[in-house]
Amino acid sequence: MSFKIDRGLFKYDFIDHHAILCVPVDADVKEIRKRYLQIARRLHPDSRFTESDEQKQLGNELLSKLVNPAYEKLAGDRTRTEYILILSQIGKRLLQESTSVTLTTDLAKELAKSPNIDHVYKSAIAKLAQSQYDSLDQVQQIIAQISELNLVYLMRSASKTSAAPLPPTQPKVQSGIPQPNTPKNTLPKPAPAPPKEDTVVEQYVRRAQSLIDKNQFAQAKVELQDALKLEPKNSRCHSLIAMVYLRQNQLKMAKIHFENALKLDPNDETALQWKPKIDKALAQHPNDHKVTSSANNGDKQPDKSGSGGLFGGLFGGKKK
Repeated sequence: MSFKIDRGLFKYDFIDHHAILCVPVDADVKEIRKRYLQIARRLHPDSRFTESDEQKQLGNELLSKLVNPAYEKLAGDRTRTEYILILSQIGKRLLQESTSVTLTTDLAKELAKSPNIDHVYKSAIAKLAQSQYDSLDQVQQIIAQISELNLVYLMRSASKTSAAPLPPTQPKVQSGIPQPNTPKNTLPKPAPAPPKEDTVVEQYVRRAQSLIDKNQFAQAKVELQDALKLEPKNSRCHSLIAMVYLRQNQLKMAKIHFENALKLDPNDETALQWKPKIDKALAQHPNDHKVTSSANNGDKQPDKSGSGGLFGGLFGGKKK
């Protein structure tokens, strides 16, 4: 059985693990583990002896397909830190696109205009957690409701951090202290801006490039797919993932992403260099662009025997 949730953060092609466990987005490891154990006990077949086999099966699938993966993501320090960074970026992005965000639940609408956001948010999460997994047929709707709360909370949090005090319009004059001669209506030069830190997407791209250099294409593709979830219009990400598909002998997918890269940046050098070669290869061998079995073997490259197929042809063949 597949679980489809299309509200809250899930609506933006993002798995909201906090909503699945019904913990606040700032929950620590102890709180996450405590909540996970509560849900695991609730969904365990031995605790559902009064229910039908169908309900027991549903409980088992909820545990294995939603709850366990959510806990694994949030329990590890590294994975949780990366996940929180992504959440922060999503909150900022949604704040910029707030006019297109639609709320469907009364709780989310109340949170959106509440002056005491932290209290209202955490109280609502705690209340929903009490009955989240009582009726298994309603679990997905409740998760969606929690995810809407998380969406609003992230947007409100982003609005707090993005708001900065306005600079003074005139320099202050202390009474009785001579001031340096400055032209009228002129402000002092602003302090130099601090060095710009890499964004989360740039960190993904940097890791992906390092993996590509090591011929670890499967891992590189995962990094770039996560980056594109955050910035679907990032030409650099499209160009890099196209190179990954190319190296995996998946020419059709490579062509699609090179085309996307050129739409976003007509001067993308990598796309300009490789797309014509792919077009030519596909025209000459229209049936050879299918994904080969070797392309699915983790980080192993496609079969290089003989000429190496289209892969070998595009990259100059096998060196002897």
